[in-house]
Amino acid sequence: MVWRSFELDGSAPARPAGSLDELLATKYGMTVEQARAANARMVALAAAEGLEYHLASARPANTFDAHRLLHLAAAHGLQGAAKERLFRAYFTEGEAVGDREVLIRLAGDVGLPPAEARAALQSPAYAEEVRADEEDAVALGAQGVPFFVIDRAYGVSGAQPADVLLGALQQAWGAAHPEGVVPGPRGDNRPA
Repeated sequence: MVWRSFELDGSAPARPAGSLDELLATKYGMTVEQARAANARMVALAAAEGLEYHLASARPANTFDAHRLLHLAAAHGLQGAAKERLFRAYFTEGEAVGDREVLIRLAGDVGLPPAEARAALQSPAYAEEVRADEEDAVALGAQGVPFFVIDRAYGVSGAQPADVLLGALQQAWGAAHPEGVVPGPRGDNRPA
């Protein structure tokens, strides 16, 4: 699995003023109370899946540098660990993931050399890769996150139940392997 870049609001400042509730209310034309209730529902849904979210303390941010950091992490084979660390920092710990010093510290948490993370974030490193990912996402139909792309042919938008994702995977597999053969545990083939 590869994580691709997609900013929900590329024009957001590194540290927007206001709480997540206030920003969502403004963005979606709802009251702060409605936004707070929507976030409470998201926290409950996350908890049902075993995830710990604290959206009341989330600190909205421009994520461009975080996406660049994920490309650096991918170059070190640490993209998955870095993405998980960023998720935990934002959704659970209330970290300011738009702050470069925070990103450098988080990079060190997953084994990226902090000096290399600092150098990358102080330069235009990986900016082109982030923009290319975003252009691809738009071309594939992404309008928000999560957006899952399978074999660059199938897209699943939004937080979907596992059976929907499994169905998309099965559809993609069937299209790529019309002979109906699936790999066995040791790479041998058997009829589907």
